[in-house]
Amino acid sequence: MTTTDLNLPAALGGAPAFPDGLPLTRVQVPDREGLLSRLGDVLDSGMLTNGPTVRALEERAAELLEVEHVVAVSNCTAGLMLVLQAAGVGGGRPVVMPGFTFSATAHAAHWAGGTPLFAEAREEDITLDPADAEARLKAADHPAALMATHVYGTPCRVEELQRIADAAGVPLVYDAAHGLGSRRRGVPIGNFGLAEVFSMSPTKVAVAGEGGLVATRDAALAATLRTARDYGNPGDYDTLFPGLNARMSELHAAVGLSWLAGLPERVAHRGALVAEFAAAVAGLPGLRLALPEEGDVSTFKDLTLILDAEAFGLSADALARALKAEGIDTRRYFHPPVQRQKSYAHLGQAEALPVTDRLAASVLTVPLWSHMDAATVRRVAEAVVRIQPHAERLG
Repeated sequence: MTTTDLNLPAALGGAPAFPDGLPLTRVQVPDREGLLSRLGDVLDSGMLTNGPTVRALEERAAELLEVEHVVAVSNCTAGLMLVLQAAGVGGGRPVVMPGFTFSATAHAAHWAGGTPLFAEAREEDITLDPADAEARLKAADHPAALMATHVYGTPCRVEELQRIADAAGVPLVYDAAHGLGSRRRGVPIGNFGLAEVFSMSPTKVAVAGEGGLVATRDAALAATLRTARDYGNPGDYDTLFPGLNARMSELHAAVGLSWLAGLPERVAHRGALVAEFAAAVAGLPGLRLALPEEGDVSTFKDLTLILDAEAFGLSADALARALKAEGIDTRRYFHPPVQRQKSYAHLGQAEALPVTDRLAASVLTVPLWSHMDAATVRRVAEAVVRIQPHAERLG
């Protein structure tokens, strides 16, 4: 291979950056021995659901989030469903929410009896656009709630959203699936709106295997959720309302406790890796990153590129193909946006969000792990840098 060939992207005959492959995410248990000991204690106890380990997880999460109440649930989607049910969403009333989010945001509103009403994303960071959400709330017929998502862990403009929800007289609920460890102006995500619901699934920064956490400052809501996650059973099997089996197992809670240890340090490390990547790709035309506002902290659950295909020379799909040749796994989070997914075609909102459509067509997520080293993230960035000058041949 010639010296020139060494500078070629793999798709054009160069050596791949990662010949053995680089997955989008890779889970590594922070304290394996400690986790095995904790799991042994759970098995020895004979109590596998809704026991002391779940309560310990809730208490530790509340400390980290600096919030009064945390309720553990089986997953984030179930948590959102139960919060929306408790908030009185139902009767098909509109729930204003972003189109640029994971489908579970909309699914939760649907299952709670509401109808998703999709709103635009902010150009700067792809979180919910407060001005557009406000306009849609005002135009809606008896709206039931406002939902927002901390996309990739980037905090929303929570102050504006709260003002808008208060003016409309509706509860504000956050899909905070990506946000366990994020901060808005120094305040942990988990302190805003009626409730914020986190995910602890395997792709997140804090993992329980499967599971979710609902954070709220509302004691009555927390009490309702503790009943709701157990079928609506207050303890005597005379159910108060139709709840769910949304309990977190003791085994999942044990895993979650292990992952909460060192969470702030992992979040800081991920931020440092994103800064390394940003420095390495600085100056490339038509490429920017999804970043939080100055003074905010993101978990960077995902390291997502936003491409201007004309300036960069490649679409997100074309760059994904070129990176695949390098051995680098990628995803299109979130493409298509929810308002264009088949499950919501009946709402007739597919054409309503041009900004969201453009942004969703422009995103590409590249690998980032909590235990990734700086050299690896630089190699990913260098692959992007090596590909871009050959965009015309690769497009």
